[in-house]
Amino acid sequence: MLLVGTSGWQYKDWRGALYPDKVPQRLWLERYAECFATVENNNAFYRLPARETFESWRERTPDGFVMAVKASRFLTHIKRLKDPEEPVRRLMAAAEGLGPKLGPVLLQLPPTLRADPERLDACLGCFPAHVRVAVEPRHPSWWTDAVREILTSRGAALCWADVLGRPRTPLWRTTDWGYLRLHQGRAEPWPSYGDTSLRSWLHRLTETWSRQNDVHVYFNNDPGAAAVRDATRFAERARTEDRPVSRTPSDVPV
Repeated sequence: MLLVGTSGWQYKDWRGALYPDKVPQRLWLERYAECFATVENNNAFYRLPARETFESWRERTPDGFVMAVKASRFLTHIKRLKDPEEPVRRLMAAAEGLGPKLGPVLLQLPPTLRADPERLDACLGCFPAHVRVAVEPRHPSWWTDAVREILTSRGAALCWADVLGRPRTPLWRTTDWGYLRLHQGRAEPWPSYGDTSLRSWLHRLTETWSRQNDVHVYFNNDPGAAAVRDATRFAERARTEDRPVSRTPSDVPV
């Protein structure tokens, strides 16, 4: 199953595109969850919400909704994966308020953090076995067999990432589920993705994972609601190729 959504939902310039004018901002999550079955929560990166907030998000979304959670920058950017036990414990104590709606945890590493396989291994080992973890390194020194072996042995996904229509990571499959982030396309209006890029990414995913595998696909090109339109277009193309895909809006112009 392709689980298609956006990175975040609280964007004021989505009013009129995803959010009708009559819908107040306090109900945007409910409206989002009517249209999409998954979201990547970026808020936790900047400031980890209380467990009660995650519990509220669980109550406000329908059954089957999945929320991926971007790990706190305290763990990834300040501690830089060092001494991960307490930050991971604090993160999970809050995020597990989502209950069965908790999706993967994303570790986006700072672009200045060079490869440290031992530190990554220790960090991944702190997460509960039932929690899916995706890792998005952003320094080229991470592209080694040792790093790939750690991800595979820990059952963690290498987060595939795109900028301007090009992969920024090796296209490694390290576990039986996938995670893709699309940050910025080349098409107009900026920062949209063009048909060729969307088609290429769909083929990469379908050539790597079967219909039975979960693959999370999040569009992070939020300005001007490009992420909403592109997620919808990507899902529509997947359906034309008979790939199972989660719900996307039916009333958003693409």
